[in-house]
Amino acid sequence: MTANTLFYIIIAIIIINFLVDKILDALNAKHFNDELPEALQDVYDDAEYQKSQQYKATKYKFGILTSTFSIVLTLAFLFFDGFEFIDNIARSYSNNNIFIALIFFGIIMIGSDILTTPFSYYSTFVIEEQFGFNKTTKKTFFLDKLKGWLMMAILGGGILALIIGFYNITGKHFWLYAWGLVTLFTVIMNMFYSKLIVPLFNKQTPLEAGDLRDKISAYAKTVGFKLDKIFVIDGSKRSTKANAYFSGFGSEKRVTLYDTLINDLNDDEIVAVLAHEVGHYKKKHIIFNLVASILLTGLTFYVLSLFISNPLLSNALGVETHSFHIALIAFGMLYAPISEITGLIMNVFSRKFEYQADDYAKNTYKAEPLITSLKKLNKNSLSNLMPHPAYVFMHYSHPTLLQRIKNLRK
Repeated sequence: MTANTLFYIIIAIIIINFLVDKILDALNAKHFNDELPEALQDVYDDAEYQKSQQYKATKYKFGILTSTFSIVLTLAFLFFDGFEFIDNIARSYSNNNIFIALIFFGIIMIGSDILTTPFSYYSTFVIEEQFGFNKTTKKTFFLDKLKGWLMMAILGGGILALIIGFYNITGKHFWLYAWGLVTLFTVIMNMFYSKLIVPLFNKQTPLEAGDLRDKISAYAKTVGFKLDKIFVIDGSKRSTKANAYFSGFGSEKRVTLYDTLINDLNDDEIVAVLAHEVGHYKKKHIIFNLVASILLTGLTFYVLSLFISNPLLSNALGVETHSFHIALIAFGMLYAPISEITGLIMNVFSRKFEYQADDYAKNTYKAEPLITSLKKLNKNSLSNLMPHPAYVFMHYSHPTLLQRIKNLRK
């Protein structure tokens, strides 16, 4: 195989992926105006349903614009040897291959973020503002950007530097050390994400004593689930949309409630949502996802180790000198179809786990408050209640609202 052939395989993968996504988006858009089945007719009144249709249509049109911009930029970068240009800039500052890679990815990542910031800004301050979701100030928006860059430089740069160092020292066996490093990082993030990362962006405060905390504690006691750490996060500083999540495990497990969730749902509904989350924990879904993520990372690194030393990868992107960082970019593009397949498989498991967690909540607490909470959350986020089945299969990690209600009412 020649570098030119590999180049056009990469181009084909990018274009096919784009076309598949656009076809799925178009199929999904055809369902925006579907009549709602009886089980969902109480989610929206006529005015709210019309607003949800407008929101979906606006997001769909904006998505076409942003994705088209992205693929045009990517293809232009490939056809006009953009990677070679950036590589030459990086090499003008250092002869060390680790520093060259860090400068290269720094330029790529920050440059890409700067180019897409106007789209992100418009989405936040025009679209989300128009439909009443946005609570983010311009100061918070740009501070989040700066914090994201800082985290990318420290964490992403540090991990990349170590991986290249492993490659320099151990050659083709680097994947084992890289896998071990990323596994350690993944476990630490799962354990301490709420302590280490969340405080950089949000305030967390313990849920104050009162009826809600008493009801949560009483439920946790009935299912033998020790839950001492219940926190409220100020999600309302960015959006009106609500959420809740578990993080950590063992002594570090905690539940975090968005303040918007507490405002939108009554106590019974909040406990039902937490019962669902406890179901994930009790059914070992968190452990499964962690182990699956680690194994998939190992597979990716192993496959990478088989090809990373081949100069064809760098040559395919127009760079004559073989470089780990250039080969890594080419590999990522070629590996995209495999990532898509593994992502689809994980989504199948995820949807199955959601049913299991719903069943756990139904059996250990009550089904009806979970149903009403799901309806409220979908209503308040103007969700698409009737997505196309193909779009659900490809993109949804959760079953649709209608599917979950039918399952809860069995």
